[in-house]
Amino acid sequence: MKKVALVTGSSRGIGAAIASLLAREGWAVCINYLQQREKAEALVFHLREEGCTVLCHQADVSDRAQVDAMVRHTEEELGHVSLLVNNAGIAKQQLFQDIDAETWNRILSVNLGGCFHCSQAVIGPMLKAHSGCIVNISSIWGSHGASCESAYSSSKHAIIGLTRSMAAELAPSGIRVNCVAPGVIDTDMIQALGPDTLEQLRLEMPFKRFGTPEEVARSVLHLATADYITGQVLTVDGGFIF
Repeated sequence: MKKVALVTGSSRGIGAAIASLLAREGWAVCINYLQQREKAEALVFHLREEGCTVLCHQADVSDRAQVDAMVRHTEEELGHVSLLVNNAGIAKQQLFQDIDAETWNRILSVNLGGCFHCSQAVIGPMLKAHSGCIVNISSIWGSHGASCESAYSSSKHAIIGLTRSMAAELAPSGIRVNCVAPGVIDTDMIQALGPDTLEQLRLEMPFKRFGTPEEVARSVLHLATADYITGQVLTVDGGFIF
């Protein structure tokens, strides 16, 4: 099966690092974005300058029609998707009692619903080929929970459950499904925590530093190429949570 990867939420941060590494390792890659068009197009430009085969496509992963259109575009331009990385996600820090239904539903529909829609959209050709790989991006807060992150943590917990269920179901069809659970990674998303909180977090890290998007990307690449690993959650947090 041709090496074609679809990486959701990949215009910046962890997603961009994953898409870049895969492209440099020989995958033809579709870079998905929702709002960051300029960053997605800039990433495509730079990777093409390096000789990589990439394209970008705008789609809200919570919308099945948009997901289907993105997958069709990818198949027409690059071929059937052999690797799906469900990375797109959103978060909002709030006390549990302050979460409104709209926020709750939006976080669940993007983080968990996105995994559902994208996985269903690419699974047909994988089943026919008896080959394929899906890597879902969860979080350490999906394994342990986090204060003021109830909606986000719930969605990431659910992604781990979905990963294990899909892995059990799809292994007889030659499809592997795994999960990466990053810890505190140095992206623009964590800057909202503020400098004081970030410094406190840094000092709590065994390595006294945050992880990098590239370190998460290398973990995804490992799972994408490890033919006898499925149903696993690979925690990439520098020993922050044991």
